[in-house]
Amino acid sequence: MVELDRLKLELKNLNTEYAKIREIAPEKRAEFGRKINAQKQDILERIKMAEQAMLDVEVEPLDITAPCAPNEELPQVYSVFDGSRHPLMTELDRVVEIYQLMGFDVVESRQLDDEYHMFDSLNFAKEHPARDGYDTFRTEEDLIPPAHTSTMQHRVLKANRKKLEQGKEIAVVVPGRVFRNEDVDATHEHTFYQCEGVYVSRDCNMGQMLGILREFFEKYYGQKLEIRTQPGYFPFTEPSLEFLIEKPKTLGGKKGDFLEMLGCGMIHPNVLKMAGIDPKEYHGFAWGGGIDRLVMLKYGLDDVRYFESGNLNFLKEFK
Repeated sequence: MVELDRLKLELKNLNTEYAKIREIAPEKRAEFGRKINAQKQDILERIKMAEQAMLDVEVEPLDITAPCAPNEELPQVYSVFDGSRHPLMTELDRVVEIYQLMGFDVVESRQLDDEYHMFDSLNFAKEHPARDGYDTFRTEEDLIPPAHTSTMQHRVLKANRKKLEQGKEIAVVVPGRVFRNEDVDATHEHTFYQCEGVYVSRDCNMGQMLGILREFFEKYYGQKLEIRTQPGYFPFTEPSLEFLIEKPKTLGGKKGDFLEMLGCGMIHPNVLKMAGIDPKEYHGFAWGGGIDRLVMLKYGLDDVRYFESGNLNFLKEFK
């Protein structure tokens, strides 16, 4: 406190000194003003440091090794018994469970990946706009927070290709967190979840893929659903489709109401080749869709930003 008072007095005296500028010859006033201003900034900085030091002294040290206070002494809102799982995690478990019951293995996606797995191994052209920083985040080390769970597709194919030689199929789903350089609004978020599916065998076809996807959505929403497809484009599938389902009745869906849910298609021969799989001997299909949108539709939510908001009132609705 003594040091702070001394500094404030020094600042006051300096202001008095500055008033003498009118008594100085005009040609010397600029130099005088610069000198006074430099002294003033130095004093102000020291005052700031002294005030922060006083605040630090007032803070009661926290002993992190001390036992927690009994629960009954904590405000009810912070009681350890009030916690709950995030709805996305609960629903992601349900998504994975449905695929596992259909015979799919599960591989978790990565949080950071490289250019090869994100683009090259998926048949992206060198000049593809998705490689640009406007779409894809990059670290200072030029690693990439995955923009899609398809970044795991090459690893899944390469790690399981011996199954094909043994007469088995590759059947894997890949749930994971993905990141996009998006303008955030009610329907777009920079961080969200996806689930990728990969299936390869000697004789698989698009009809099998549509059957698997229809089965999944009917199990997830608990009702029979009509499905539709429309042409799409993805570098790693050919042909590529957008998969649509009839809007669930629980959400007020009427006959003729369809919603686009994910992208899918037959795995491009170049993708199979890069994983060491002969596309003349084996065929595959893949799909990928957002978990956030699944959950929004299931619960009738109107804003994807709820999931990342940390809003306790929102999370309590799913206890």
